[in-house]
Amino acid sequence: MDVSIIIINWNSKEYLRKCLRSFQSVSSKLSMETIVVDNASHDGCGEMLAKEFPSAIFVQSAENLGFARGNNLGASRATGRNLWFLNPDTELLEDSVSTLVSRLDSIPGAGAVGCKLLNSDKTLQTSCVQSFPSVLNQFLDSDFLRSRFPRSRLWGTSVFLSDDPRPQPVEAVSGAGVMIKSSVFRQIQGFTQSYFMYGEDLDLCFKVKRAGYEVYYLPETSMLHHGGTSTRKAKSDFSNVMMRESVFRFLRLHRGLASALGYRVAMAANSGLRLFLILPLLLAGNRIVKHGTGSLQKWFAILRWSLGFDRLAAH
Repeated sequence: MDVSIIIINWNSKEYLRKCLRSFQSVSSKLSMETIVVDNASHDGCGEMLAKEFPSAIFVQSAENLGFARGNNLGASRATGRNLWFLNPDTELLEDSVSTLVSRLDSIPGAGAVGCKLLNSDKTLQTSCVQSFPSVLNQFLDSDFLRSRFPRSRLWGTSVFLSDDPRPQPVEAVSGAGVMIKSSVFRQIQGFTQSYFMYGEDLDLCFKVKRAGYEVYYLPETSMLHHGGTSTRKAKSDFSNVMMRESVFRFLRLHRGLASALGYRVAMAANSGLRLFLILPLLLAGNRIVKHGTGSLQKWFAILRWSLGFDRLAAH
């Protein structure tokens, strides 16, 4: 088997249907299997698969395992020499799977690869390439600084400024569509299960590189990633805090306790500064109030987390 495609479903049945139909619209000579793990959403995806995609392997979880544990469960059923972890809200535009497998097979030292991800309107989704978190790049992260200094190594996204179609080594690619050799996945013991949501892809790529392999971004092929279909169902405050919790966990695991605590202090300073700047916007008129109120709620939630008032349960 050339590749096992592993998809985690959580209340995303309609996107899952579109995703699998997109595979039918492209021609590939690869031998493939599709494994869908439903994370206790019980949204009818099992019945849909049995009716419309009977060759797919369906695994029903009795609990929401999260992204990491769910993918590890799917991988335990896989027989492919490559594993493609794919979000249900993705759609193929071309035979990207053959390109990914070909490059993963042919590039010396490659352990994992990812392709260009496009938003629903087919604009570039810059989160398809990322740098590993550090206290500095997390503290400075903002749309303003990213736009002013797009080539900075802090963001790891300078590959987007090149017209070179060849595979580019990067620190991390998005978990929405990361392909990894099965042998490498087993060697690094799969996804780290202490993550529940966010950060799992960064952690996986970090472990791939730590094991002596490279991670490559392939700008030569692309697919749609509609993005956030599961997280939009969760409260925005929870998502914002969970992102920071995942970065804290990454730094604790791979950079040490001092770095992780430094990150929490940096987030407290960052959120405090942003709140100081946002509050006056609430007095600037109705046109800005809605944005200002939303930002106020977001950064207040992050401030509470960074000060230890909102502690998320470990998974």
